[in-house]
Amino acid sequence: MSGAGTDIGRVGLVFSGGPAPAANAVISAAATPFVEGGCEVLGIFHGYSNLQNYDADESPLVADEHYRRFAEGDLRGLRNQRGIIVGTARANPGKPIAGPEDLHDPVKNAALRRVYTALVDLGLDALISIGGDDTLKTANFLYEYQKRLPPAAPRVRVVHVPKTIDNDYHGIDFTFGYFTAVDVMAKELMNLRADAMATSAYYVVETMGRKAAWLSYGVAIAGEAHLVLGVEDIGPELCVDGPGSDGGEGSRRRLSLDKLAEHIVTVMAAREERKKFYGTVVLAEGLSELLAEEFLQDIPRDDHGHLALSEIPLAKMVAKAVRARYEARFGRKKKVTGVVMGYESRCSPPHAFDVLLGSQLGTGAYRALVEEGLDGHMVSVQGQFELHYVPFSQLVDPQTLRTQVRLVPPGSDFHRLARFLETRVDSTSEWDLGRRHER
Repeated sequence: MSGAGTDIGRVGLVFSGGPAPAANAVISAAATPFVEGGCEVLGIFHGYSNLQNYDADESPLVADEHYRRFAEGDLRGLRNQRGIIVGTARANPGKPIAGPEDLHDPVKNAALRRVYTALVDLGLDALISIGGDDTLKTANFLYEYQKRLPPAAPRVRVVHVPKTIDNDYHGIDFTFGYFTAVDVMAKELMNLRADAMATSAYYVVETMGRKAAWLSYGVAIAGEAHLVLGVEDIGPELCVDGPGSDGGEGSRRRLSLDKLAEHIVTVMAAREERKKFYGTVVLAEGLSELLAEEFLQDIPRDDHGHLALSEIPLAKMVAKAVRARYEARFGRKKKVTGVVMGYESRCSPPHAFDVLLGSQLGTGAYRALVEEGLDGHMVSVQGQFELHYVPFSQLVDPQTLRTQVRLVPPGSDFHRLARFLETRVDSTSEWDLGRRHER
């Protein structure tokens, strides 16, 4: 039965990638108006894991095993619940696809075709995709794949809701879960700050943030760190010497642990001159990808080709290097401990702000399909929770079909905020000359 004012009788909802606070707010807000309007809503379990392996005879989709039909009662009181009611996974049905031509290749598009067939066989008229930039890429694959089908082939309309605690998404100001994750880790950082103060020690804290430093900067600002560094901050002054160190075309910046340790020790020395013998340093986990190949060669990758950064002990490595450099420079030992944060924040109770944001995005997915009749669009919120709908074509490179990560712009007001609030270093080094006014 179709809901009033829409040709959608059955809609699917899939959540993919890492968890984020307020995930259930999105799911509840998206599903509720459909259910109340008489539409069926199927929550698909564990991302694309089951869809990409679908076979009507060998691997059929079974209700309550591979998906669930949402009833109105399932959605009551859901918006503030931890976790993800339908689960998630990082399965990547578009893994072999590297450009538009691959969407025609029956070998490379095999998993994507199985996803499409599964959605059609489930009787879905539309799919609400919730996830990060890789999930957006998959949503666009589905959209583009269907554009290439014969005119008589059934269509499943696709809208996408952006999700990541990293906040590195183009097309939206802030992603849901970001502020909750910042708050959880900032409170932990404040605990470490108090411990460091009590013991005259230092903590090097690694936070999530694969490609961009939004999360690290937020944690450092709210948690009153004394130094924060993300991938956006790594220039030649912190890279190894030689080819590739300048990040030019065809090269890869290679972060020097020795230079990074020297910089942190310089900050420590500046603090000691002011009779402050403790501190916290926040590093984005994405710095690991800038390490020399010797540190990365045995690290596995996920289905999207990303290094398993949890396998690289960045915080401990940097802490060890800082201890050694401090002792070499001053002839005395200093307690410096590496700590990793991130997983504990992803399913923490969501802030009211993230519940509001997630709810508006979920409602926006419904409105995009029912009120706007959209396909191939991402739901966005700007200003005072004003809804906007961004075409996939504005978010995805048409030649590679890849999405672009939003970095923290160096020199932006957000970037400068962190620089103003961290420890000021007076020196004549290239790194510090540009920051002498900062604290």
